[in-house]
Amino acid sequence: MPEVKKDADMEKKEQTHVDDLGGSETVLIVEDDDVLRKLLQEVLQNYGYRLLVAENGEDALRVGKEHEGPIHLLLTDVVMPRMGGKKLAERLQPLYPRMKVIYMSGYTDKAIVRHGVLAPELNFIQKPFALKNLGRKVRKVIESEKR
Repeated sequence: MPEVKKDADMEKKEQTHVDDLGGSETVLIVEDDDVLRKLLQEVLQNYGYRLLVAENGEDALRVGKEHEGPIHLLLTDVVMPRMGGKKLAERLQPLYPRMKVIYMSGYTDKAIVRHGVLAPELNFIQKPFALKNLGRKVRKVIESEKR
């Protein structure tokens, strides 16, 4: 049988889709490290996301309560002063029941699960991470069916 050649336009569309990490959804970034918080903000802003930013859990609760409209994704550090990421997610979830969550930490996901901080099925990204990996993770979680 002769080999079927892909149409060049179709192949280009497939490549674009794989690398299309952007979106217009609202993401709440919660990170207590100023440098990392600003970097996350810059990267996700470049991908087109609308951003809300907070430096700790208490600040994020205030930002979440004042925000009108949906919050599609909470991107939060696990360990922060005053209120950790898990507690924050639990407090925001009733206000935004469709909000998805990605937890970040410098600790491995196994260490965090082993110490009972997070359940193994939760979305997690370990610091440090490549910025493109962050973009992929954000897009994948937003598009997933699971909260």
